[in-house]
Amino acid sequence: MKISVPLEKGFLPDRFGKHAEPADTHAGYPKRSFPITIADAPADTQSFAVWLIDYDAVPVSGFPWIHWNVANIPSDTTEIPEDVERTRALSMTRGRNANAGHFVNATDPEIYEGYVGPQPPNGDHAYTLTVFALDTELDLQPGFWLNEARHAMSGHILAETSLDLWSRV
Repeated sequence: MKISVPLEKGFLPDRFGKHAEPADTHAGYPKRSFPITIADAPADTQSFAVWLIDYDAVPVSGFPWIHWNVANIPSDTTEIPEDVERTRALSMTRGRNANAGHFVNATDPEIYEGYVGPQPPNGDHAYTLTVFALDTELDLQPGFWLNEARHAMSGHILAETSLDLWSRV
C-alpha cells in the first residue's frame, strides 16, 4: 500500500496547520485536514483507519501528541479529500485526539475529535501519518480513544504504511 500527501518545499502547506487562515481554524485550532491519496490497498480491504501523531512533541509534552484519529473510512476510498473533517465528504468514525486528554481537557468536540492540525511549539516537527487497511469495519463509537482503535484493529490489519510530514514552527 502507498500513500501520498502534497507538500510545499518539503513541508505540509500552511493551510493545514499552525499558520492556517482564520477561516480554516476553530477556536484557534487548525481544522482543515490535508488530502491523502491511497494506492495499492489489498483487494480484501473493508475499511481504512488514519492516525497522525507528533512524536517530536515528547520533549515538550512528555508524550506523543495525537492530531488525527479516525476509522471506518470506506474501503473504496483512493483519496481522502482535503477538509474532509468539516465537509463530511466521506463517512468515517471520528476518534479523540490529544486535546481530549486531561492535560488540555477541551470540552468542544470540534477541538478534541478528529483532525486538529500541526502546531509545532519549539521547532519544525515531523508528524507521522499512518494509514491502515483493515479486513473489517471497527466496532468503535464516535469519540473513541486511540488505544480503543489499537485494540479493535488487532488481528485485522492487512497493510499499514507511514509517512513523516514536516510542519514548520
